[in-house]
Amino acid sequence: MIEYFAENLWQMWLLLSIILLVLELSSGDFFIMCFSIGAACATIAAALGLGFYGGLIVFAVCSVLCIFFVRPFALKYLHRNEEHRPSNADALMGAVGRVSENIEENGYGRVAIDGDDWKAVSANGEAIAVGEKVKVVGRESIIITVERV
Repeated sequence: MIEYFAENLWQMWLLLSIILLVLELSSGDFFIMCFSIGAACATIAAALGLGFYGGLIVFAVCSVLCIFFVRPFALKYLHRNEEHRPSNADALMGAVGRVSENIEENGYGRVAIDGDDWKAVSANGEAIAVGEKVKVVGRESIIITVERV
C-alpha cells in the first residue's frame, strides 16, 4: 500500500486538496481554501514527477502565496470587508415572511421565513391573519417581533 502511494503521490495530494476544500465549506473565511490550492499545486507537481519533498515544498510555497495574495482578494470581493456578518437569528432582522399561524391580539403566532417556522408576536399588539406578509423588526430569544409589510 505504501508503495502504491509512493508511486502515485498525486492521488494523495488530490485527496488532501478535496478534503481541505470540504473543510473550507464549514468556515467560509477562505483560509483553509489557501491550503487546498496549495495541495492542488502539489498534485500537479507530483503528476509531473516531483517527489514527496518537492511536493511538500510546492504545497508550502503555494499555500503561503495564496494566503497573502488570493485570500485578501477573495475576502474583499466575496465578503465586501464587512466587519460584522450577521448569522443565525441576527440575520433575521429585516427579513420578510408569511404568517403561518394566526398571531393573536397581544398574543403569539407563527411566521414562516426561508423554510423555518418562528414563534412571533406583533410589534403593536394587533392580530395578524394567516397568509399576510410580515417583516421582522426585533427578537427576544427565540421569539421574533413582526409588523405588517
